[in-house]
Amino acid sequence: MSSGYQIKEQDQLYFLTFQVVDWVDIFTRKIYKDIIIDSLRFCQKNKGLEVYGYVIMSNHIHLLLRSDTENLSATIKEFKSFTAKAILQEIETGVESRKEWMLQVFKNAAFKNQRNTHFQFWTHENHAEHIYSQKFIAQKLNYIHQNPVRARIVNNEIDYVYSSAVNYCGQDGVLDVSLLSLRWKTY
Repeated sequence: MSSGYQIKEQDQLYFLTFQVVDWVDIFTRKIYKDIIIDSLRFCQKNKGLEVYGYVIMSNHIHLLLRSDTENLSATIKEFKSFTAKAILQEIETGVESRKEWMLQVFKNAAFKNQRNTHFQFWTHENHAEHIYSQKFIAQKLNYIHQNPVRARIVNNEIDYVYSSAVNYCGQDGVLDVSLLSLRWKTY
């Protein structure tokens, strides 16, 4: 991983991107998105993870995160490990029509990387960007919330269920987030 995108200050706010290997469109199914939401909720409750913004796209996730335990890297590692295992188990035991193809892709990815033995679900990069200003926070939240609009999944950011945009509009989302106070918005 490039040193420019590492989490160096473990107690600070970061913009992160978790990408599925080979850009597999796994999160087109509700069951897999719900595994992500449940895992984030668990980390909020038990690991000191603070979620300020998120969006689950078809093959990647963008997040604004901070850890109140000052060990964000460890929490992310546990989150990615758990969700990979849970999603792979669901693929193997569930009714996934693309099961054989997906498992082969994840097996091939593991074969190319000595860190994994059987399957690799997530890429190892997190593209961590330290959030250091009010303007950068607003820019990243806008980027997160506009992602489904740019992908033409929805016309309005608050219509996308698996995003924190609805939370920032004062409504309940599928995941509670800690709202950041924004002095200005550019929508």
